[in-house]
Amino acid sequence: MSNRTWYGATALTTACVLVAVVAGLSREDSGGREAGGGAAAAARGGADARTDGGKKPEEVWDGKVHVLGDGSTSFTGPQPNVKKPEKLKPGEKPPQFVVFSWDGALEGDDHLFSHFREVAKQNNAQMTFFLTGMYLLPKSKATLYKPPQHKPGDAAISFATDEHIRDTLKQVRGAWLDGNEIGTHFNGHFCGTKGGGDWSPAEWKSEIEQSYSFVEKWKTNTGYKDLPPLPFDYQKELVGGRAPCLEGQKNLLTAAKEFGWRYDASSPGDFQLWPSKINDIWNFPLQLLPYPKSEKQVLSMDFNFLFNQSGDNTKGDPAKYAEWRKLTRDGYLNGFERVYNGSRAPLFIGNHFEDWNDGIYMKAVEDVMKSVCKRDGVRCVSFKQLADWLDAQDPKVLAKLRTLDPAQSPEWSTFLK
Repeated sequence: MSNRTWYGATALTTACVLVAVVAGLSREDSGGREAGGGAAAAARGGADARTDGGKKPEEVWDGKVHVLGDGSTSFTGPQPNVKKPEKLKPGEKPPQFVVFSWDGALEGDDHLFSHFREVAKQNNAQMTFFLTGMYLLPKSKATLYKPPQHKPGDAAISFATDEHIRDTLKQVRGAWLDGNEIGTHFNGHFCGTKGGGDWSPAEWKSEIEQSYSFVEKWKTNTGYKDLPPLPFDYQKELVGGRAPCLEGQKNLLTAAKEFGWRYDASSPGDFQLWPSKINDIWNFPLQLLPYPKSEKQVLSMDFNFLFNQSGDNTKGDPAKYAEWRKLTRDGYLNGFERVYNGSRAPLFIGNHFEDWNDGIYMKAVEDVMKSVCKRDGVRCVSFKQLADWLDAQDPKVLAKLRTLDPAQSPEWSTFLK
């Protein structure tokens, strides 16, 4: 039986939801940073700019650590704690994938990066951290960053303190060793006029190249000599990202294809359907979830719950915090239950390391992780791992899965025979 009845439900002030994304993502920085202002940081040198139009070919690891470039990164072989994807057997029910992702990924004074690493390990979960490249650059090197359509050193967010850069590097290293993915949230977080939506493919290419450079040259740019290299080759690790304010996906995808990227998570919203590709790149959008006690839908990102509870006020009425936390948790769980008991389409949840409304959105996400990740058939994975699994499947099987409504649960033994 088809369950498209939900499809016609009115989205939570759809225009406002999208405005909420635009208004809110520039507020992502925390832990001693001022939201929405300040200079950006550092740049990619021209000598190692990518001009080959693709990723490096896969190498056969010789069992040794190979320090790369200036010592900022290294090739240490296959990533640990990552399972090899398996092809569905005929008649087998698909796993229920859940992807928790974090925009910015700075270890600030609130230590939310390190906290959620521990929560993930406790709940058999792995995640995607969309690292903002300029968070690895000191203020003294701000003018090295050459943002498209802006002056060198400009940015819409503040850059990190030296202490936060060091702490973030430690967390990025540990996160990758845990099996998590290090994607990109790009650099200067420009939205609206002269932001990503106005950038050409060539300008997006420049922004991407600088995202690589910030990670590959953090030792040169910071001068830190007491920290070890990151344990991955970023040319191999970086295969996808999420654009600031979810703007500019069309031209971003054109640029991303030159780098061999495998997915993009910059779509501003869609229903809970099995993913498809755009320009041969997997499209992993934020999703519309059933908002509790209503017929409305809300985008699966913390800011959108905030916007529909206290507007753009990040310090709303404390008397409502408990209620808002429950509404947020239940909204995510509504989306989970719909597909877990239905089509098994992946659930995508986007987050920021923030303390909005006393941190209730962080607590709600933690509640969800604890509730779902250990359930039978559930796999809480990174976007990269999901792309690996999708690529391992029979395209005809995936095409059939895409015909399902979110709440539609077929007889799997015959549907995928």
